[in-house]
Amino acid sequence: MTGTHAGRTTMGFTAQWQDWKTARERDLAEPHGWLALVSLDWLEDEPREYPGLPGRWWQDADAAHVDPQGAVLEHEGTALTGVHRFELVNSGPGTRVSSGDLEIEVARRGGYLIRVHDPKAEAVRAFRGVPSYEPQESWVLEGTYEPFDEPRPTTVGAVVAGLTHVYTAPGVVRFTHDGTEHTLTAFNGKKDGFSILFTDATSGVTTYAANRSLSVPEPDERGRVRLDFNRAVNLPCAFTEYATCPLPPEGNRLPFAVEAGEKIPHEAH
Repeated sequence: MTGTHAGRTTMGFTAQWQDWKTARERDLAEPHGWLALVSLDWLEDEPREYPGLPGRWWQDADAAHVDPQGAVLEHEGTALTGVHRFELVNSGPGTRVSSGDLEIEVARRGGYLIRVHDPKAEAVRAFRGVPSYEPQESWVLEGTYEPFDEPRPTTVGAVVAGLTHVYTAPGVVRFTHDGTEHTLTAFNGKKDGFSILFTDATSGVTTYAANRSLSVPEPDERGRVRLDFNRAVNLPCAFTEYATCPLPPEGNRLPFAVEAGEKIPHEAH
């Protein structure tokens, strides 16, 4: 490969990473995104009001409930005129209720919680991007995906003491770094492919201590996957105290320093 060709290839790689980073930071700064969180409350068994929120909220063994008490609330474009019930999957995505400019997220993490996304939150106004390592093509590694015979429910801890999450692990990814093979448990991704939660020797030093996440595309016909650690990202708990992020599964701590991807956010200092 000529020097000119290599230089153009590197420039293309860096430009693609920068486009990805710009989109990533744009998503983080969305008016009702993670940076907009201003509160988190765990629901109780008896209906009660919460400071600054309309209506009365509570939970039972199966669902969360809200009684608008005459307030203007909407869920999925429909006005709530009476008691409404939300039955959600534990550790799964939440659902949102609108109240003026606010979005009240209802989620299940063992019990039910509500947390408020406010577009006027200080963290949204003050956001100045995410510190990151400079992209390096040497941190794009090839791995092999090995599916389990059956997907395995996997329980992991959380950044909130006493809380656990249960995810489905369809298999593992094996890869080699500096001549040593490593294995990481993969979870199902939000779309196609996988999500890998991990820590490494930079965790708590230059990168967020609890975890980072790496999205991995679907394997090719030979089971090969691309691990681009330049795109390792912080979970929401790195940016806000109102997140309940999972910890990596047992065995997903890499013994070497992954000096790639996102570093400790400004918000965590």
